[in-house]
Amino acid sequence: MSEEFIFDGTLAELDPQLEDLLNREEQRQQETIILIPSESISPPAVREAMGSAFTNIYAEGYPREESRAQNEAEILDYERELAHYRRYGDPRYYKGVEYANLLEALARRRAAELFAANGLGADRLFVNVQPLSGAPANNAVYHALLQPGDTILGMDLNAGGHLTHGSPVNRSGKLYNAVAYGVDRESGRIDYDAVQRQAEEVRPKLIIAGYSAYPFQVDWQRFREIANSVGAYLLADISHISGLVASGVHPSPIGIADVVTTTTHKSLCGPRGALIITHRADLGRKLDRAVFPGEQGGPHMNNIAAMALAFKLACTPQFRALQERVVANARRLAEKLQERGLVVVGGGSETHLLLLDARRSIVNDGVGLSGDMAARILDLAGIVTNRNTIAGDTGAFAASGVRLGTVWISQLGYGPAEVDRLAEAMATLLHGVRPCTYAALGGKELLRAKVSYDALQQARAIVRELAGIAEPEPQHDSLMVRGETARDFLDLALSSDVLGLAVGESQPAHLFGGGLDAPANLLRTAEDAYALRFADAATAAAAGAWLRALSDGFVDFGDLYAKLPGPVAVTSAPAAEEIAEPARTDAAIVATKPFFVGHERSGAEAEPLPPFTWAEPEDPPLKRTKLYEAHVAMGAKMVPFAGWEMPVWYTSVSEEHAAVRQTAGLFDVSHMGVLEASGPYAASFLNLVTTNDVDALEVGQSHYSQFLFPDGSVIDDLLVYKRAPQTYMLVVNASNNDKDWAWLNAVNEGRVLIDEKRPWVKVEHPAVLRDLRDPQWGDEQRVDLALQGPRSRDILLALCDDGELAARIKKLPWAGLTEGKLGGFDVVISRTGYTGERVAYELFVHPDATPAFWQKLLEAGEPFGLKPIGLAARDSTRTEAGLPLYGHEMAGQLGLNPAEAGFGSFAKLWKPFFVGREAFIGVEEKRNRMVTRFRMNEKAVRRPELGDPVLDRRGKIIGTVTSCAIDQDGYLLGQAVLPLEFLEPGTPIAIYQLGGGARSLKLPTSLAVGQRMPVPDGATVLTRFPSKK
Repeated sequence: MSEEFIFDGTLAELDPQLEDLLNREEQRQQETIILIPSESISPPAVREAMGSAFTNIYAEGYPREESRAQNEAEILDYERELAHYRRYGDPRYYKGVEYANLLEALARRRAAELFAANGLGADRLFVNVQPLSGAPANNAVYHALLQPGDTILGMDLNAGGHLTHGSPVNRSGKLYNAVAYGVDRESGRIDYDAVQRQAEEVRPKLIIAGYSAYPFQVDWQRFREIANSVGAYLLADISHISGLVASGVHPSPIGIADVVTTTTHKSLCGPRGALIITHRADLGRKLDRAVFPGEQGGPHMNNIAAMALAFKLACTPQFRALQERVVANARRLAEKLQERGLVVVGGGSETHLLLLDARRSIVNDGVGLSGDMAARILDLAGIVTNRNTIAGDTGAFAASGVRLGTVWISQLGYGPAEVDRLAEAMATLLHGVRPCTYAALGGKELLRAKVSYDALQQARAIVRELAGIAEPEPQHDSLMVRGETARDFLDLALSSDVLGLAVGESQPAHLFGGGLDAPANLLRTAEDAYALRFADAATAAAAGAWLRALSDGFVDFGDLYAKLPGPVAVTSAPAAEEIAEPARTDAAIVATKPFFVGHERSGAEAEPLPPFTWAEPEDPPLKRTKLYEAHVAMGAKMVPFAGWEMPVWYTSVSEEHAAVRQTAGLFDVSHMGVLEASGPYAASFLNLVTTNDVDALEVGQSHYSQFLFPDGSVIDDLLVYKRAPQTYMLVVNASNNDKDWAWLNAVNEGRVLIDEKRPWVKVEHPAVLRDLRDPQWGDEQRVDLALQGPRSRDILLALCDDGELAARIKKLPWAGLTEGKLGGFDVVISRTGYTGERVAYELFVHPDATPAFWQKLLEAGEPFGLKPIGLAARDSTRTEAGLPLYGHEMAGQLGLNPAEAGFGSFAKLWKPFFVGREAFIGVEEKRNRMVTRFRMNEKAVRRPELGDPVLDRRGKIIGTVTSCAIDQDGYLLGQAVLPLEFLEPGTPIAIYQLGGGARSLKLPTSLAVGQRMPVPDGATVLTRFPSKK
């Protein structure tokens, strides 16, 4: 031949990158303790068989049926079998499969001999070895025995079932009428009588017995009785316990269940694959045809080769001894974890797995540890598990449990001593964990946790001991820290002024935490890379471990909620020539930095700063927007509002409210403040003065946030828009514009106190601030108009003659931002609003352009039902939507903070510092009230006002009205601050309408018959926010 195209060569020669990846995975498996119940170590010979030449061929179909009756010697009589093949051919679709036939026949026979039980010999079993995994195997059984819509009865996934047993997210739950049974919540065991009653009620066509997270033995005969009583097939899915079943340490369902399925890669310790076994001749052919051609095409003959070897190994005494060890280790691990104060579901294990109830095991201030957090923290220590639902959980993302399996460690030779040390590592680590919650959107909570660094290191040391891995010897006295967030990460991890360091510059620094009090020198080597030199290699190694832990985000550095920006890559490296040896120096610690890890240990102080003061001007003249004349010409009723003369309505509140809900409304909000923060330190500055996480914003995105004073009181709420990589637009309330501007400049210039505990800290690197309503900024000035309602997008598109801009408007997500020419005007377009409408836009134009742009919008919107909207309907729509108004639901006479207003999720407590953070946390940890919506029960009642009392059904004052307005149905709908126990929708309340205190209750002069006592009007608590449209 002239040329070959086989790509001869080793993996290292052909793809060293892939070889490195494979080697790293092998190293991970060697250096960690793997407790995943569905994982095991395939023997090297099994993996060798998987890499055989059978990888190269296709073999659709099956061997001849007669081969099922052959023993192994007959199957491997090559001369006779090949003669038969040449004379008669075979049932497969491809030729060149003579050895594939023998291989599959061999695998089927070995599987039949391995699983023969309960008086049934191998000759009585029909085995299919072609399913690629457990899911195709189960689906093939359904395909063979059921019709779409038939009822199946399997264990609830949350109680320990499997996706393919009828979970609604799986095909089995979509094609069939899936009904779930569970376990007893106290014992964690199957209540067979309850399953019997359920089966009699739903009359399933198929009952599934088999589980992915059930730690007890299964009574197959009881399931057979239940199935017989309702005329159902019984499927036993023994994927997890097939190794135990094959070796006789768990009862076998063979001959009891109509069909048995199993994977081959869990406790059977083989390759990834699956089996279907039945003793019923009438089902064997149906099952074969359901696998091929019903479910799959060509089988993976290389996997079948590896399976054949695994079946042979599973017939040995060594394998039985392994399975006995697996069960003993699981039982002992459960016992030892419980002795160390952890809760095991059901109190123990009878199989290869157990379930740890993390939420009941570890509780901090009423918050239980989630299964997800527990599994992730165990993983950091090198103990590999998975989160798992347990009885009572509502879904995989709310799992309370951690699933632990002992197959892998038993294969490695673990016995009582090793299991005891493993339990010690797990308990030490988990008892070092403090769970907590973050507020999330929609009133939900995110379960999070922090772990003691000492506990983490202790657990890691035990893992290294058990894995036989020595702690690596320190090599270098320097570290490289790389990543997009490296600058911000190191600025919070080190005591020095990292933000001020340019590429090529170095500075002395200091690292606290992780048992370290270490001087260092820091060199910025690139935009996203730094070199950090310590006194010696041992210190550098300890610093590397600490910095990696900070990057991972779980280590407790004295703040339950905070974590540093990340992740970053931290690696050991030789010292760069440009970095001098570190020495202790006062210059390494910047006392005025608002935050760095260990600042309380530094002892550094500076001159305290004065508190911010603000006095509102007395009787200032009313201001007018550029649209004042337009409003007057349209017949608007003008009123004073926030220092401006503004339209309160044009026609009526109800008509304008309806327009916003049904067509579209145009609002003059050009009185709102429009500010800008820009420059290389803009994000750092905004993260310091706002509660939300500015680093999370991409260009073209926006979010809601608040300014807080150091005592946690609210200065203002605002929207932050990211217009460019270093440019942010801030929209603030008109009534607070001047105060906000003064506050931001005072903080930016380092003139006022921002931390009551450390009154000397200040902004080290100011942002560039601008008031975009100020004429000095010329063409860059911006003010706001709001276009809100279901036809708003249509109106914008009617004005748009730029195809690219029109496409961007159509795709603009909620809180998204784009810019372009609209109707000839330069416009910043954001999909945001203050009415609760999801099709809503705020349009930022030059102040001088607002009259013409306003008119252009009204003309373009006329065919769509657009109407000008006044302040009254703006208030009614935002009240109906549950949105806050500064001075009512936020701050004001009730002193409500963001969490009390129902917007605590916008205060990102993972930021280690923002002004007012500590005070906010203090209020939040004791908070017992929150704003919610209510609706008056009758229409013809007086409108409640800010300050009016809210009563419970017994007449006790329990809260206060904050706002109220007409809703789209003509009822009065409002917001009120109530105790947490009164927030359940449907709760009856009552309100005295006292004009916010301007009126008093009119009591009768006597209690004579016929006198009238004042009676409050009834109302009903609603959800905090209306459901999304």
